[in-house]
Amino acid sequence: MSDNYGKKRRPKVCMIAEGCYPYEIGGVSSWIHSIINTFPDIDFSLIGIVASRDNSKKFKYTLPNNLVSVYEVYLTDTEWVSPNLKNRERKLKISAEEKEALQSLVSGNDVKWETIFELFSRKNLSVDKLLMGWDFLDVVINYYKENYPSLPFTDFLWTMRSIYLTLFLALRTPKIEADIFHCVATGYAGVIGSMQKVMNPNSKLMISEHGIYTREREEEIIRAKWVQGIFKDIWINQFRKMSMCAYHYADKVTSLFEHARELQIELGCDKEKTLVTPNGVKTENFQNIPQKDPDDTHFNLGAILRVTPIKDVKTMITAFHYAHKQCERLKLWIMGPSDEEPEYFKECQDLVESLGAEDIVFTGPIKTVEYIGKMDALILTSISEGQPLTILEGFAAGKPSIATNVGNCAGLIYGEADSYGAAGIVCPVMSIPDIVNAILEISKDDDRCREMGEIGKRRVLDRYKIEDMKRTYSDLYHELLNANAG
Repeated sequence: MSDNYGKKRRPKVCMIAEGCYPYEIGGVSSWIHSIINTFPDIDFSLIGIVASRDNSKKFKYTLPNNLVSVYEVYLTDTEWVSPNLKNRERKLKISAEEKEALQSLVSGNDVKWETIFELFSRKNLSVDKLLMGWDFLDVVINYYKENYPSLPFTDFLWTMRSIYLTLFLALRTPKIEADIFHCVATGYAGVIGSMQKVMNPNSKLMISEHGIYTREREEEIIRAKWVQGIFKDIWINQFRKMSMCAYHYADKVTSLFEHARELQIELGCDKEKTLVTPNGVKTENFQNIPQKDPDDTHFNLGAILRVTPIKDVKTMITAFHYAHKQCERLKLWIMGPSDEEPEYFKECQDLVESLGAEDIVFTGPIKTVEYIGKMDALILTSISEGQPLTILEGFAAGKPSIATNVGNCAGLIYGEADSYGAAGIVCPVMSIPDIVNAILEISKDDDRCREMGEIGKRRVLDRYKIEDMKRTYSDLYHELLNANAG
């Protein structure tokens, strides 16, 4: 690629991520970190979407040298008001076309996204004044009368302001220069990426979903206590609209496995844009790692995860406790950070105490390669996953997995493109009896356990090596960059 003078310059890729890198360890964050390190000849920038300024610059990774800038977007924020009132619109005025676009956004009918993008690219636009102004009120009243006239209007109005506060703040992201905008989800990241693509006419947009964002938010809202009744549907519809925006503007949409790709198409993504790009691990990192002490008589069951509700650690603890009552040589190692949801971590500790559970260890953050070889098997009881790296890393170390039937867990453990056999056991979500039986089954025969671990190793070497993932994304980046050059 060359500039106006014909001099070659380094390609620019802007990663856009919500609530993960570089603020949280593991999972999607590890994947982003790996991608940036994989392409040292590309200058990366990052738009990091976080809840509030309280999270600002709290990075848990040492940023790679080729990550040249980080711009933070706060989904809850207080507007900075200049003492010079000329720099801020005293009375927000929007055109009839802009008001019509707002109406299309709220109603979800043929959303006029490019007019929305133009509106929020105004230098001095006030989100507060827009949300509290007459134009937004008129838009909400129209939507209310047409769809929800039986609801209390005050509750409805404040729900709509809450929904659109976060989106409008995201839309205030300034223009970032890049050749490719690479969003690691749809949602807020996808909308920001779509707006950046429109503001950078020669750029391309790629969406890489590790889980299907719309479905994950739907599951969260259904379980949530802070929103009730029909208001759950309103929030879910908002996330669907944002995902449809991302799918519409994207040039490529990737997923980790075939069923996820099918869900993207079902949700409205153009089939021709989609492709499957499995995760990959550095298998060489899991050679010659520390192994279990020969004198250790425990059957070590390892859970490498963030201690958060989505990992359903409480179900794991309870199931392990009942399994331990039948097999006292079992030991559970819960390995990973516990500071993301401190209240939930405390609840997990309290559960261990109230059950009188034995042989459960919380290690806190670890270096995976220092512990994984000492495990006999891994366990994951999540209620939502994409294609868990912890299972692939376990396979690379020759360790089988017990996992709930979410995301691609069954495909990894039982195989999709090979006939190697089972590399562990898959259980229904939150089914304590099934998880108890799986723990007892995998721990009763050490030879069978090791055999399943070897099956996992063959599977990861066959299809899930980091080299395969690097090659895939190298091809995708070059394809998009060449399309730009053309």
